[in-house]
Amino acid sequence: QVQLGESGGGLVQTGDSLRLSCVVSGGSFSSYGVTWFRQAPGKAREFVSGIKWSGGLTYYADSVKGRFAISRENAKNVVYLQMNNLMPEDTAVYYCAAEKFGSGSPRPREYDYWGQGTQVTVSS
Repeated sequence: QVQLGESGGGLVQTGDSLRLSCVVSGGSFSSYGVTWFRQAPGKAREFVSGIKWSGGLTYYADSVKGRFAISRENAKNVVYLQMNNLMPEDTAVYYCAAEKFGSGSPRPREYDYWGQGTQVTVSS
C-alpha cells in the first residue's frame, strides 16, 4: 500500500520561504511521478508542480514559475517543493500525489495516491 505524507507547511509572511516535503512509502519510489496540488477555500484543486518518475523533467503552473522549485531525492523517498517569495494568493492546503510511471501530469484524476495535505498560510 503506497502512502504519502506531507510536511513543512505553516504561517509565514509575504516574501518568506517554505520547503514542503512529501515522503512516499510502500512502493518503489523511483518508479513514481509525484505532483503537488493545492486547494484554497471555496476553490477547485489546482496543479502547482510535478516531477516525472525518471529523467528529472519538471513542470510548473504559470502562477509559481520562477518562485517554486520541485526536486526529488530518491535515496530518501522524498519530493520537495521549495517555495520562495510567497504571496497571500499562495495560501492553500498543499497536497502531494503519486502515480506509478507518472509524468507529472496536471490532471488530478490521473493520480491514485494522495497525501493528507499540509496548510500553507501567507499573511500580507
